[in-house]
Formats: sequence, structure tokens, C-alpha cells
Amino acid sequence: MNIVIVDDDQLVALSLQTILEADDNIHVSATGCSGSEAVRLYNKYSPDVLLMDIRMEDMNGLEASEIIIAAHPDARILLLTTFSDDEYIIKALSLGAKGYILKQNFECIAPAVNAVYNGQTVFGEEIIGKLPDLLGHSESHSTDVERSPFADTQYEISSKEMDIIRLVADGLNNKEIASRLFLSEGTVRNYISSILDKLCLRDRTQLACFFYKNLKH
Repeated sequence: MNIVIVDDDQLVALSLQTILEADDNIHVSATGCSGSEAVRLYNKYSPDVLLMDIRMEDMNGLEASEIIIAAHPDARILLLTTFSDDEYIIKALSLGAKGYILKQNFECIAPAVNAVYNGQTVFGEEIIGKLPDLLGHSESHSTDVERSPFADTQYEISSKEMDIIRLVADGLNNKEIASRLFLSEGTVRNYISSILDKLCLRDRTQLACFFYKNLKH
């Protein structure tokens, strides 16, 4: 797995590289120190996961994420910050970032990178507790998040699909959902693909946002 690390503190970037390369499955292709470098390095190396700080001068991590995801919709970006800032969390979700964790949780970084690489969406424990409230009221909290296009429509969602959507929103991966609902992982993947197509959503992050904005009561 090839990783690019971008952090405006070179010591932090090197520390992150040391932590990640202790995992035999991870190779750090390059490090950078700004959002503009993140864009350049992503285009050059096409990393499996981009691990990037949010608060940087020149161009911050959210701005860089927006540019990268617009050009590479399948980009896996894991955002790091020392701040559990509500506005940043909402913006990261709306952009389609695959994770948002606090930088100081060093022991969680390598597992989070592996999870994002394997198609999961990852949030630190401090952030998970905020998601229902943030996503349920995001329109009033931030002008950066557009009102859901589904807010005034009816959804043709079966009870089984609803169960799967709820478990995705709770952060479970396909294996865990399959175990919970007594299904095969392949069946869960097919359900999720069908749900995303039906609701015109891009990924699991958007599906979680959709659940909290429109379906959670």
C-alpha cells in the first residue's frame, strides 16, 4: 500500500512516516508540507491513501481535498487534525473524505489507514460521538453544507435496506453487518451498491450523512 503524508510540521510528517512504515504493508512514497503539495504529490504518485493535516498555510487540507476529489472521485483521503472542530468535520464529510481522526491518537493511525485502504470510513472516538448531532443539524450549523436534495422526497427503501443503512451509519464494515444480519459479505456489498445507486449517493460516508439527515427519527 502506497501512502503520501502531508503535514506542515516536518517533524510530525517524519514521525507519521516512522509509525506507518513499521507496518510491513505500508510504504510512504512521499511527504509534503502544504495543500498545494498534496495536490501535486497526489497527481504524481496516485497513492492508495493520502494522509493529510487540515490546518496548513497556503492551502489547507480541506481545500486540497476538494481539488483532489474533484479530479479523482475515488481518492481515499484520511484527514488528521489536533482539533475536533465541528465545522471541519461537517466539511470533511460533505467533500467525501474517507476519515477524520485526531493526530494525537498515534496508536490509531496505522489501523485507520488500513481501514480506509480496505474501503471503510474511519472516525476517531471523539468524533463518532458528535456525528448524529452534527449530521442531523448540519444545515443550521454551517453554510458550507448544502441542504440534502432528498429532504422532500419519499424513499422506496425496504426494511432490510434500512437495517443495512443504519448499520453503515453506525460505522460497521461489511463483515460486521453480514454477521449482525446473518447475510454473506457479498450480499451486503450488493445491497449497499444497490442502495447507493437508488439514492444517487457516491459512498458510505454520503450514505451515513443521508441517514442522519433524512431517516433517523
